[in-house]
Formats: sequence, structure tokens, C-alpha cells
Amino acid sequence: MRPIACVPLFALLFVAQNSVDSAGQHATGPASASILPISVASPNAAIRLELSVRSQNRLSYRITMHDRPVVELSRAGIIVNGVNLGDGVSVTGVEPTRHDEQYRTRGVHSIAIDRYNGATVRLLHEPTGTRYSMEIRTFDDGVAFRFVVPAANATDTRVPDEATVFNFPPRSTVWYHDLDGHYEGVHERKDVEDVAEGEWAAPPVTAKLPDSSGYASITEAALAGYAGMVLQTDHRGGFAARLAHAAPASYPYRLRYPALDVRRLEMAASISGEIATPWRVVLAGRDLNALVNNDIISNLSPKPNTTLFPRGIDTDWVKPGRAVWRYLDGGENTFEGIKSFSDLAGQLGFEYQVVEGLWRRWTDDQLRELVAYSNTRKVGLLLWVHSRDIQNRDVRRALFQRLHDFGIAGVKIDFFDHEAKEVIDLYQAILRDTAELHLLVDFHGANKPTGESRTWPNELTREGVYGLEHRAPSWAQHNTTLPFTRYLAGHGDFTPVVFGDRRRETSWPHQIATAAIFTSPLLVYGAHPQSLLDNPAVDVIKALPSTWDETIVLPGSAIGELAAFARRKGDDWFIAALNGAEARTLRVDLKFLGPAAYTATLVRDDPDTAAAEHIEHATLSRQRSLTLTLRAGGGFIGRLTPEKRAAVTAGR
Repeated sequence: MRPIACVPLFALLFVAQNSVDSAGQHATGPASASILPISVASPNAAIRLELSVRSQNRLSYRITMHDRPVVELSRAGIIVNGVNLGDGVSVTGVEPTRHDEQYRTRGVHSIAIDRYNGATVRLLHEPTGTRYSMEIRTFDDGVAFRFVVPAANATDTRVPDEATVFNFPPRSTVWYHDLDGHYEGVHERKDVEDVAEGEWAAPPVTAKLPDSSGYASITEAALAGYAGMVLQTDHRGGFAARLAHAAPASYPYRLRYPALDVRRLEMAASISGEIATPWRVVLAGRDLNALVNNDIISNLSPKPNTTLFPRGIDTDWVKPGRAVWRYLDGGENTFEGIKSFSDLAGQLGFEYQVVEGLWRRWTDDQLRELVAYSNTRKVGLLLWVHSRDIQNRDVRRALFQRLHDFGIAGVKIDFFDHEAKEVIDLYQAILRDTAELHLLVDFHGANKPTGESRTWPNELTREGVYGLEHRAPSWAQHNTTLPFTRYLAGHGDFTPVVFGDRRRETSWPHQIATAAIFTSPLLVYGAHPQSLLDNPAVDVIKALPSTWDETIVLPGSAIGELAAFARRKGDDWFIAALNGAEARTLRVDLKFLGPAAYTATLVRDDPDTAAAEHIEHATLSRQRSLTLTLRAGGGFIGRLTPEKRAAVTAGR
């Protein structure tokens, strides 16, 4: 662990001494007032969480960035067995913490920074005598906190619930979608003053703060052994934390599961032993680049088990990659048709094929034949499984063992559609069982990611996003919203890129650019692979990776209007832009490039038709700029390779 540089740390450094009495016991009563408010500043002192006890001894907090509000004064607390422990509370002690390390990660960039100042605040609920704690971590790009309520013994069973609210400042603009489709919804943009009471919102909920002071987004991290957190608007425009049992069951869950299951999951789940909530997270940054490059959710999640993953995300059988998929864009839905998709995946240089439920009709010999055929083309297989069919542990492990023995690379598991504790427990059981048998995982019909892929690197992606399986009212607006809302939580299986009618108003370059901007270490293309091979930009498509070493959100990006990224893999840079509903011109300063000259392949919109593209070849350098002329719903994708390496590759 590296030492933190000498910067302002806390406004509470005196607390550890002042809050402990001469007998070594935490002080109560009047001492609480003497140590309040508690202020925890980030290592760079830009972001601050202030905790206080307000009227009626109510626990409250606020978050600021550069002394401007990110979350206005809001209630904080946890309900246990119907009692809000955040009301009637006193502070009995504070223990400051700090941390600084880096580690390998996967997706937006390759090195994560985990650096924070923190505090464990000891609390006493005076009416019941319950002692518990609030753990706070303040990073340079956001804040996280959770509650820990000890148990009398390991069998002590209690029912937790939420009592925390997030109040964005007045004149903020917010983006969120409801829960009717679970986590597959289209975000709406609203002024916070226009948010009606009682609306449900799926995290992350992103806000543009007033007066150009920055951005913030609310979500959670390290969700395990607990129900998922959703949000509900209150009469003051705030977003109140709720647990999954409180929200109406989603339409897909009601469609696929019996009414008895729906009613059962409306009951709050009990917890045995200590109650430790998942982390409640507020990402914050002066610009969109800070939000997209945020590591907080991953930082808060447990490290991988070194027995299961001896090299973490670099464990030899955990391999990100690109995949073909016969579902959205045609193709023969037969055994021979699936074999042909493996052949086409090999021609593209893709590493995987995702096979839907058709595989269940095949014999064991056919599965072995498909695996062998795909292996000769260096293509691994992921097979679709209904989550309902593997709720029983013995059945689940027997299936996974069978697939492992056949040489299957992984599974795509579908139709969770709820965030109740028992469903979250099923996710965790699946991840452990697949890890033990070296199977990769792609979750569909899923909730938001909360850092599971750090703990379980075999989770390469999950859906939890309104992707190309659906028919958005406007792909241009939706696609330029997602990078700054849903994708802040982590990877998403959007199944990007189609060139037919499903793309609606978006252009071919826009479609290709989604594969570069929507982060998914298992990058499953929606297009028929032959259409990828036939596209004039096939060389750029083949070169697109599924993980990145560096990401820069380019100036000019705006939620719901334009998403423009520069992303690096090794020495190569890719510039990608998704345009919204209005045509525009964007100038990209190339100062982020290395000192070499770059050979560039540029895929531009055709001004006359969305179903076409113009390909240019150019030499670019960091002293140059690039002008992108984007049609409504248009896009751009460019690959930039250092000239010396490009020349060596061309000579082979």
C-alpha cells in the first residue's frame, strides 16, 4: 500500500481522542455534540461528506464538490425490524481510515486507483440501545457509505430496510428510467423540480448539477447477501433508497414466474447475524470524463479469491473477447447453422459464439462435434440457460459439470428479472459454481452490475440494459445517454451493431461506434457475422477490442446528445462518436496521441444515406485535429495505429 501524499485529510482528526473517555469506552451523550459535524474530505480535498445529527437527533449528511453541493442535506439511516436507527441517534466515536493502492482491472481502463480517506462512525440508537456504525469512504471522484449492525450471535435474525435519501440540488437535471422492464428501460430527462412523487428509478440515476458545477450519479456497490437498492422519488424531488421488495415486480418477472413467487418477493428478507449493507455510492466529477473513468464501484467490491483466481482477472481461463450471436439479425437456427456461425466467427477473429436454447435439443455427440469444430477455429462456446432451471444447487452443479466436461467455455444465464435477496443469492451461487468449474458467465434479464466482476472475474458481462433486442423510440438519444447513466455501473451486454432496419434512424458508423463505446469484456455483436465481413469497414470491426487500457471522454460530449470517446488498446487509439438527434460538427484535438505519426482508417457518415459509410485513410499526429461531420443519428469510428508498427504489419 502506497502512502498518501500530504494533503488535507479530515476535519475530524481530533475526534479519535475527544470521543473516548478515560476508561477507554466510547463516550455518549454530550460528547456527541462536541464532535459534530464530522467532515471527511477526499485525498485531493475536492469532495467532502459532512455527517451531522439534526433535529430530533436525526442522522443527516451532505456531499460537496469544490464547495458546491452534490447532495443537499439529506437523511441517512437504516431500518431494522421496523425501527429507524437513524432517528434518536448519538455519535459515540470516530475512527479515521485512509487507503491507497492500484490494481489491474478490466473494461474502461486497465489500472484502477483505489485511494480514499474514510471514517468509521460509531453510533448509538438511544431509544433501543442499539450500537452500530456508519462506514464512510471519500474518494477524489465520489463518496460511499454503508451501515454495519452487529448481531448478538450468528443466528440472530432481523429484517433490514432503507432510510437514506439523496437530495440533488435545485435546478439539477436528472436522467433515469422506471422499473417496469426491470433494468431494461429508456431514460427520461427531467428537471429535478419536475420529478413527481412516487416514481421508481433504476440506479444509476445521473444528475447534471446546476451552474456547470459538475455531474453526479447514485448507485450501489458490493451487493451480496442483501436485496438490491432501487430509488423512489419523494415529494421534495429527492430520491429515497428502497429495497427490491418495496418496488412492484417488473413486467418480465410477472410474465415468467407464478403469482405466488411475486407475492413472496414482496416480503422483506431477513438477515442472519451481522447486517452489513451494500455500499451506497455517489459518483461525482466536474465533467463526464471523471464519471466514466470512475473506479469506486470496483474498489468497494471484495478482491477475487486467490484459490479460484490465482492471477485475478489475468487467470489463464478467464479470457475476454468478441462473440457472434444468432438471434437478432437472421441466420439458420439449426445445428448446421450454428456451426456456420463458428466458422464466421473464426473468419472475423472473434473468440466466442453465444448459442441460444436450441442446444438443448441436441445429443451429447452433437455438442461434442460443435465444440470440436469451433475449437479448430479458435472459437469458444457459451450456452444459454434459464435461471429458473438451476435454482437447485445439485441440478445446477450437475449441469455446469456436464458443460465443463464437454469443453464449453461458459454460460449465458437469463430471466432473473428481480433484485430480491433470494435472487441476489442465486447470482452469487452461480458465480461461485461456475468459477470452480472454469466457466465464463454472461447474465441476461439481469440487474445492474455492482462490482461483481472484480470479485468474480469470470463474469465477463451482464445485460441490465435496454439493448438492441428492443425497439427504442430513438436509438440516437438512447445511445448517447447510456454511456453516462447505465454504463457508469459497469459492463453491459447491449449486443451492439446491426446494419439492417433494426438500427432505425442511426447510421452504419453510429452502429460500429457503439461497439467501441459500450463497454463489455464479452462483446456480443448483434449483427449476422456475414454482414460484418461484408461491411466496407470490416478491418476496423475486426480490430476493435473488448477491453481498454485507457478511455477519454472527449469535450463536446453531452448526455442524450453526443457521446465521443478516445480509447486506447496497447499502442492503438480508437476514436468513436455517437450522435444524437441533431446534426453537428465536432473538432477533436489529438493531443492525447503519442509522439509518433499514426496511420488512420476513418469511417465517416455518408451525408446522403444512413445505410452507408465513407472510409478514408490519413496520417495523423498529436499536433493535428480531426473534424467529424455527424448526421442526425450519425456516428464516427476511426482506428489510429503508430506508423512504424503499421508498416511492419503491412509487410507481413
